[in-house]
Parts: sequence; C-alpha cells; structure tokens
Amino acid sequence: MAQRLPVLMNKKPCYDIVFSKSFEELCEELAALDIENRRICIVTDSKVNEIYGEELLGLLNGKCVKVVKYVFPEGEQNKNLDVVRALYQFLIEEGLDRKDMLLALGGGVVGDLTGFAAATYLRGIDFVQVPTTLLAQTDSSIGGKTGVDFDGYKNMVGAFKMPKLVYMNFSVLRTLEERQFFSGFAEVMKHGLIKDVAFYEWLIENMYEICERDLDVLEEMLVRSCTVKKLVVEKDPTEQGDRALLNLGHTIGHAIEKAKNFELYHGECVALGIVAAAYISWKREMLSMEEYYEIRDMFVPFYLPISVDGINPEEILALTKSDKKMEAGKIKFVLLKKIGKAVIDKTVTEEEILAAIKEIYYSEEDDYE
Repeated sequence: MAQRLPVLMNKKPCYDIVFSKSFEELCEELAALDIENRRICIVTDSKVNEIYGEELLGLLNGKCVKVVKYVFPEGEQNKNLDVVRALYQFLIEEGLDRKDMLLALGGGVVGDLTGFAAATYLRGIDFVQVPTTLLAQTDSSIGGKTGVDFDGYKNMVGAFKMPKLVYMNFSVLRTLEERQFFSGFAEVMKHGLIKDVAFYEWLIENMYEICERDLDVLEEMLVRSCTVKKLVVEKDPTEQGDRALLNLGHTIGHAIEKAKNFELYHGECVALGIVAAAYISWKREMLSMEEYYEIRDMFVPFYLPISVDGINPEEILALTKSDKKMEAGKIKFVLLKKIGKAVIDKTVTEEEILAAIKEIYYSEEDDYE
C-alpha cells in the first residue's frame, strides 16, 4: 500500500505526494484525475526513456484518450527555451488542448522543463510529476517551482505551477547510477540542516543503510525529507519569506555550477555551497567549530565534495551577484543559526562570501604547502 503526503495550499488540498515501490499504482492515481477523457504527453529525456519510457507508455495505453511521448536529449544544457519551443510544436501537432495533461518522467531537468511548458502552453494545462532521481524526488518535484536556464544562468526563466500529483516509485533509486544518487543526497541533508535536527541525526545513524539503498530506509528518508519541503512550501508557496530557507547552499552552489560549465552535478555544487554557508555561520559564531566540521565531514561518506578545484574564487563571487535570489542589490543568503534552524540574512558581505569560497577552494599549490 502506497504512503501519501497531502500538500495543502491556502489550507486546502492541492495535490498528493505518493510513495510506492513500483509504477503499478500510477494508473489508479491518474484515474482520479479523469485521464480517461484526456490526452497525455509523457515528457522525458533520452536516458530515462531508454529505461522507463516504454513501460510508462504501455501502462497508460488504453487508459486515456491518447498517449504520446516527447523525448529530448539528456543533460542540464538542454534545459532551455529551444527545447521548450520544440515541445510546444510537438504538443500543437499532436492536438493537445487545455483539458489535456503532461507527465514529467525523469529527474530535475525533465520536471522543471515540463512544469514550465505546462504553465505556459495555452496559458496553462495540468501536469504530473513522476520523478526518477533522488534529487527530483526529495526536492525539485515538490512545490511548483518550474523553469529553464537562460544563457547558462540557472532557472532564470520560470513560473510557479503546482502539479496535480507527484508519484514516486522509490525502487528506481536502486538502479540509479552512484554519482546521481549521492548528488541527490545533498538536498536530503539540506532539509535536516534547515528544519529538522532529529532527521539530520537519523541520517547519520542510518548512513550505512542509505548507502546500501535499503528500500525501507529509503522510504523513510524520502517521507521525512519530503515532509520538511512540504511544510515549508505550504507556509510560503511563492517564496515571499521562509521558502527561501530551501536555498541553503544554492547561492554559491549555482555559481560553481555555472563556472564549471555544469561538469559537476547540482547536488555536488549544493554540498559545496552548504559547506561554505556553514563556514560563514561558524565565523559569525552561530555554529561552533565542531558543528562546522561535522557538517562538512558528513558529506564525505556520501561521496559528495567538500572542496573544488579549477575555479577562480573572484569569478564565483561575481557570479553570485547574478543569482536570481538578489533583492534590491542584496543577496538573500541562508545561514545556520544552529543545526536544524536556518535563517535568511541580507547582511553577508562580499568579504565573507569570498572567504567562504576560498575555504572550499582546492588548488594544486595546496599539495606543496
């Protein structure tokens, strides 16, 4: 029996997050959305399509008026307006109208791009999230943030569009490539750090089982992680206040992601950004030195980086100023008041940010010191 978390907007039911060990219950969940009278377009990338595309097509065949599939090349570099334009063209040619639905099958790139297309095609049609990576399952599929990159700037074009359903088959995590799996863990860790110290401690206690991808442990991890995200989003759906806490590690993380030309995965960059934010928190005497080093070192068993080479710290600092979270020329920086409690701070200086970047910067010269 699938677990579910209802997400509320303005204290009214908006959509459910469903946790299942297979895709078997997906059609039953979609039936509640009246798919028998709709056309559905599965949107996925080339990699996910090879693994799950035909399975989902087969499941939906005969359950709705028509089911079609749009596949675009995998990779962050394809999360752009050109691909959205091609998707619009496909939807028009297939005759999808406002009563029809998109289904995002894949990781964060697929979910963000499909959600943006759903928000803007015919001024908005319904869509469903079927995330297949840990990062998408614990973070990007929940909360209705959609968007694409613009000229390499992360998520610069977007819209808020709530899905009608988020369906997580967490058994897919067993076959997810190792680097992709651990990249997603950075967002899981973030949720514990910003809002739930007990969850953070549970992650430490269950480190071995998480790395072994024990399904029962993964289910509990997903439910607890998604509960944090759900509660934050419900309180502030359009990021007017507390939702910005979810950006812990993202300001410096996004800058590194762009500077490295997306060679590093998003979660890897978020881990680096969290270490930098924890460093500033320590230097401001919000965290103890022991807490800072514990947070930093907690990423190591999950194969996440705590230092990065091949960057120019001054360039990273400059890139933080083009972050979309800027407000009246000030960066809304997320710091840790303590483990389990994050705060938004607009007083972080360029000197503090640069010092934090240098803390995570590794150069070959370090080998000779």
